[in-house]
Amino acid sequence: MPAWIEHAVFWHLYPLGFVGADIRPAAPPLPAHRLDHLLNWLDYAVELGASALLLGPIFASATHGYDTTDHFRIDPRLGDEADFDRLVAEAQARGLRVVLDGVFNHVGRSHPFVRDALEHGGSSPKASWFRYTPEGELATFEGHHGLVALNGENPEVEDYVRTVMTHWLDRGIAGWRLDAAYAMAPDFWGRVLPGVRDHHPDAFIFAEMIHGDYAGFVQASGVDSVTQYELWKAIWSALNDKNFFELSWALDRHNGFLDHFIPQTFVGNHDVTRLASRLDDVATLEHALAVLAVVGGIPSVYAGDEQAFHGIKTEGEGGDDAVRPAFPERPQDLWPDGWPIYHRHQELIGLRRRHPWLVRARSKTVLLENTRLVLELADAGRRLFFALNLGGPTSFSVPDARGVLAGRDAHLCGAGHDARLHLAEKGWAVLSTALC
Repeated sequence: MPAWIEHAVFWHLYPLGFVGADIRPAAPPLPAHRLDHLLNWLDYAVELGASALLLGPIFASATHGYDTTDHFRIDPRLGDEADFDRLVAEAQARGLRVVLDGVFNHVGRSHPFVRDALEHGGSSPKASWFRYTPEGELATFEGHHGLVALNGENPEVEDYVRTVMTHWLDRGIAGWRLDAAYAMAPDFWGRVLPGVRDHHPDAFIFAEMIHGDYAGFVQASGVDSVTQYELWKAIWSALNDKNFFELSWALDRHNGFLDHFIPQTFVGNHDVTRLASRLDDVATLEHALAVLAVVGGIPSVYAGDEQAFHGIKTEGEGGDDAVRPAFPERPQDLWPDGWPIYHRHQELIGLRRRHPWLVRARSKTVLLENTRLVLELADAGRRLFFALNLGGPTSFSVPDARGVLAGRDAHLCGAGHDARLHLAEKGWAVLSTALC
């Protein structure tokens, strides 16, 4: 894995929604230079503590970006290649790397290769690029008619994906998120990625995985990391159910993953209900953020979550719209109510940046009850303690704790062996040790 990723914190955004583009245009849209809208938010991302931008799909598509029609062209609703080059240059000038979303297991039904296969059938030179149903129809991605599944067994498809990935890395990006990577066999990626890495060994390439054998997929595919959906679910579910046993179990699993790779961690993204809407008690929002800040992994913050945006994902057409909203022209135009959560993000990301070893930290459960949890985070002799409380005021012994690095309604009495932490109702704390 590239060395830079061990210090990375991503600010993740969905460009088409962020800039207010029409997601389902009735006619081919006129070109518009909307990518420049992102320039007004780069300093905001830096001040948040981010070191990289994780962008949703930006290539030409018919609707939401995942029905790609040209992997070599910027979506005209966003702009053109000059707009893209300007965004990358301005981001890099601020120390922000740019990682793109690669949709490589399917294309849009209006993609020229699909049209050729539909028009000429088996005589089309592109017919073998796609998978088919037993009835001879074009196979789709998870039943979506507009998303036609590519054939990962075709060497021409492998070469095409490798060429696309290398092309945009040559243009200045720092890596790829492989959308729905699980839809291709891991050995497909195992054949594609070595050629990409030959040219760009410092590229960070991670896969979207929801269920399955995370470590096995990493080993067989050659990706650097996968999305840690298990931990995402356990965080909000444990907080809602007041059941830290679930979170502790997931963190034990997480430790196992860290033995093989560093997972990509998150508490929100463009495909799920917003954290502020998912949690039953908004007071536990900080608890979730604190978990993200201290556990091992490569964290990302989904744009708007740092302002406690609300939004509920639903099924069907337009079901993602609420979690992919347009952002105002400038950060100064945001509603004032979200800034306290932004500042809390700054504090927690700052803590993580001051303790970069947390990227590989394993967690050990020191105290476990339904509503109380104390973890020891450790790596190579360095340690922090992390305490969460979902009940009323409480106190407990935390030997070797030296001070409160971050928290809410937390007070540490004594030090070393006699240290005792007091947490108010729904308090939490990150605690230093003699060897933090």
